[in-house]
Amino acid sequence: MMKTSNDCSYILKCAGCRKVECIDEDIHTYSQHLSALHDDFKTRFEDILTMDIPPWIINPFDETEVANVVLQEELLELSTNEELKVKFRKGYQTFWLQAEIPEKYPGL
Repeated sequence: MMKTSNDCSYILKCAGCRKVECIDEDIHTYSQHLSALHDDFKTRFEDILTMDIPPWIINPFDETEVANVVLQEELLELSTNEELKVKFRKGYQTFWLQAEIPEKYPGL
């Protein structure tokens, strides 16, 4: 017999939990709650979800052309810094949170 995702007692039993009865009504309530939560998150974080992140933020060492001359110069200078290239390997989030970035490259 093939088990479906709605067969909660099978899933919980397989996970090592005690057998629990799941009622379709409960599943429907949980599903509605999760859908409402998803819609709420989409509304609350719409500005973040639709944010346009320039490619040079994701990879400042890539040859990306930008219209701002000062920004282009700082990106060029940053791209030649070998120490920062090593630090960038830890991830771009960690990279941009370093204290030295705004000190050395205030235009970024």
